[in-house]
Amino acid sequence: MARRPLVMGNWKLNGSKAFTKQLVEGLKAELKDVKGCDVAIAPPVMYLAEAEAALAGQSVIALGSQNVDLKQSGAFTGDISTEMLKDFGAKYIIIGHSERRQYHKESDEFVAQKFGALKEAGLVPVLCIGETEQENEEGKTQEVCQRQIDAVLNTLGVEAFNGAIIAYEPIWAIGTGKSATPEQAQAIHKSIRDHIAAKSQAVADQVIIQYGGSVNDSNAADLFTQPDIDGALVGGASLKADAFAVIVKAAEKAKA
Repeated sequence: MARRPLVMGNWKLNGSKAFTKQLVEGLKAELKDVKGCDVAIAPPVMYLAEAEAALAGQSVIALGSQNVDLKQSGAFTGDISTEMLKDFGAKYIIIGHSERRQYHKESDEFVAQKFGALKEAGLVPVLCIGETEQENEEGKTQEVCQRQIDAVLNTLGVEAFNGAIIAYEPIWAIGTGKSATPEQAQAIHKSIRDHIAAKSQAVADQVIIQYGGSVNDSNAADLFTQPDIDGALVGGASLKADAFAVIVKAAEKAKA
């Protein structure tokens, strides 16, 4: 089964009103002819309105968010609901990013609850999984990834991964300039797909597994040649329209 790749930009804590408008205009110009790759951007939630307005009138780039919370309304200071995200036209929602797990002490179970809330709301979870450098050196990569996936599998069932995204991001490669080799990444992506296939081959065949971790315009094409790498979750390179466009077009070409 041919999976349509997804390249998504995670802007993290960067930007301003002016930057958002400028970057979106640049992306619209660079990506207007892209047909074989899905594209999404996740600006800080503060700038969803600017991004939504700037994206109007085009069909290539979808809007996403970097986080969501569990409650819909009420006395939950600082939280963001699924309905609010939908109100801004956000579709792809990043959860379980290693920075949230580390700095906000988000557990596998809490991330799985967010996954469930997104599915219930008809939004697309982008579930980030990945190991630390120490876990990698100790040969625990597959064990860690499977544990993070099992939190969802064991509570929501394998069918929850229909129409969902998994982003494998080795923590040691995020923002460090170090990236897994295409062969290393492919081995982990295949093990993730095999782990889901043990419950359902059909679900495993359609689930999009992105790679993330210092993906840039010079290493993307080699990563996308691998059969189980279905796009990328891009950090720093997503803040430059030309570099991000190179990555998107590399995915489109490799998966044509």
